[in-house]
Amino acid sequence: MTRSAGRKPNRQPRSKRARRHRYGWFDLLPCLEIAALWAWGSLFLKYWLSGQLRLLIHPNYIWLVVLTGILLLLVAWLKLSQFIARKSLARVENGNSAAEMSPLSSIPQNWSVGILLVTAALGLVLPPTVLASRMALQRGVSESLPLTRTQPQSFRASIQPEERSLVDWVRTFDAYPEPDAYLGQPVRIEGFVIHVPELPEDYLLLARFLVTCCAVDAYPVALPVKIDGSRQAYPPDTWLEVIGEMSVDTLPSLAVGSRAQRDRRQAIVAAHSLETIPTPDDPYNFER
Repeated sequence: MTRSAGRKPNRQPRSKRARRHRYGWFDLLPCLEIAALWAWGSLFLKYWLSGQLRLLIHPNYIWLVVLTGILLLLVAWLKLSQFIARKSLARVENGNSAAEMSPLSSIPQNWSVGILLVTAALGLVLPPTVLASRMALQRGVSESLPLTRTQPQSFRASIQPEERSLVDWVRTFDAYPEPDAYLGQPVRIEGFVIHVPELPEDYLLLARFLVTCCAVDAYPVALPVKIDGSRQAYPPDTWLEVIGEMSVDTLPSLAVGSRAQRDRRQAIVAAHSLETIPTPDDPYNFER
């Protein structure tokens, strides 16, 4: 019996094992990267073309998002071209550089790219929602602007009372906070409904969000509206057009979420008519 008869069969050449890795596990990461770039670029452009981008970002920055979306699609196309070229070259040269890599070393990167891909896919399927009363209550509703957002140049004293938006009225009160000065002035405003337990049953808040940069920094402002009957007839998040006049009443402060709530004399809207309206295409007011 010869010594060669007891020998184990030779292992497969290293290059064959490398080819299995090269055309198996190691194809996953570049494919995920290309798909994630394509998905995010498509998401940005989809939001822009559908007009939904205004629900997420200030119009002044829309061009930057559109440019980013185009660049992401270009990078995805370049990476796809490079990937196809590398695959073709690898088949010709039959290299074994991939054999030196451990599949386990790329798992964390695969996970992170995969999360980005799933997030973009959800964005493509689920449309962005408009900020509403629950978010307003969480962030704190106020009838005035915070000092960091008060812009004197934005106040227009010459505007007619009936032409003032809800935000214009808030700016007016910031500039001249004397409620009796506005008694009897006509009001025509639009906003969404918020119910606050501290207010009487015949009061609701009509609110709008102010956006400086994006929806993350949106700040809610509101005016108290006195209605005939119960506010339960107008569920939270209902959009209303309110026509009436300015009046004065003593109510708790609108600093919702503040522990130091106290009654004070303030301007309120005495509603003559309330009409339910669809959610506007531009539900936010944007700071300049």
